[in-house]
Amino acid sequence: MKEKIIVALDSERYYDAKNLVDKLDEALFFKVGLQAFLKYGEEIVTYLKTRKKKLFLDLKFKDIPNTVYGAVKSSARYLPDFLTLHLSGGAGMIKKAVEATESGPGLTLVGITILTSLSDNDLKETGIHLSTEDAVLKLCELGLNNGLHAFVCSPMEIQSIRKRFGTDVVLLTPGIRPEWSANEDQKRVFTPKMAVDAGSNYLVIGRPITRSDDPREAFNRILTEMASS
Repeated sequence: MKEKIIVALDSERYYDAKNLVDKLDEALFFKVGLQAFLKYGEEIVTYLKTRKKKLFLDLKFKDIPNTVYGAVKSSARYLPDFLTLHLSGGAGMIKKAVEATESGPGLTLVGITILTSLSDNDLKETGIHLSTEDAVLKLCELGLNNGLHAFVCSPMEIQSIRKRFGTDVVLLTPGIRPEWSANEDQKRVFTPKMAVDAGSNYLVIGRPITRSDDPREAFNRILTEMASS
């Protein structure tokens, strides 16, 4: 089960992120998001590699196709296992991103669907008159039609994606909150066990672990919850 947990490093300082990696010795996979990457990306990526950890580089690219092509090419130097881009950037952008990975094996591009902080009303305010579920399914279809097979979705859409697109797609799920943790800014959340049972491949978990008084204990507590019958 520990292979399914991606720990989101959301510390403001490199020293704190490094200490978390050291404390979470059993964790195999870590996410470095935009804030952390801009503050101490080179240092933490290098450290993760020295510790033989897997890297989820969550930079959520969205720009014109050639710019995203160049960004994906440039990201290859960090040897990420997963790298994200917004599916709402369109078919042309997705195709160029996929093209940029063809000469470098080992990198999986992951399509961002709808952020877990957004609700149906939030989408309407941006001019999208679809439910979050329908928007997620449409974006997944766009990604699949243009060369992607891995997606980030909220727990609420896991079963719908599985029903529509089967078991071959890889799903990464943020918005994971154990029963003992606050939801905070996430609106579409599941417990770890609920997400695994629904069919998620990877659970992206940050604050319930990283801001715990005892991150190792929180990590192990989540593992126990995931494995419970």
